[in-house]
Amino acid sequence: MHSIIAAFIVFLPLFAIYRKEAIPYYVAIVQHSLIGDFMTGGRIQLFWPITSQSYGIDRSITHPMSIAIEWLAFLASIAIMLRTKDAIKFFQPHKSNLILAIPTFTVLLPTLLSYPLSVPASLIPPHLAYMFLFSVAIIITLSKLLSKRFSR
Repeated sequence: MHSIIAAFIVFLPLFAIYRKEAIPYYVAIVQHSLIGDFMTGGRIQLFWPITSQSYGIDRSITHPMSIAIEWLAFLASIAIMLRTKDAIKFFQPHKSNLILAIPTFTVLLPTLLSYPLSVPASLIPPHLAYMFLFSVAIIITLSKLLSKRFSR
């Protein structure tokens, strides 16, 4: 799911349900495709299903430049979340936080559970940080939704 076109198609129902609240999640997925894979992970079908041509800089994730780009993107995202106070939203129930299940179960969890690891050890801390934030957001939102449902 590294195609910007396919991601947009998958997100259409989420845009219909969550409207503007879904935009940051779509941007995160596109960013993952462009920075995480196009620049650092090799060749991807960026515009599938329109074309199956592969794009990207053919460089391994273990290349020092790839690791540096991943860390810079991680640190920039943390800085932006802290500056805009969006990090607080991870600790408050929002139905749109359930969208975080997509990267959690398709990217982060499989990466951390794979053996041998598909990412270098130096990239484990950002993966763990995102896993923590996303898991907390999902759990808080689910517990709030379930408590509302069972209190009726």
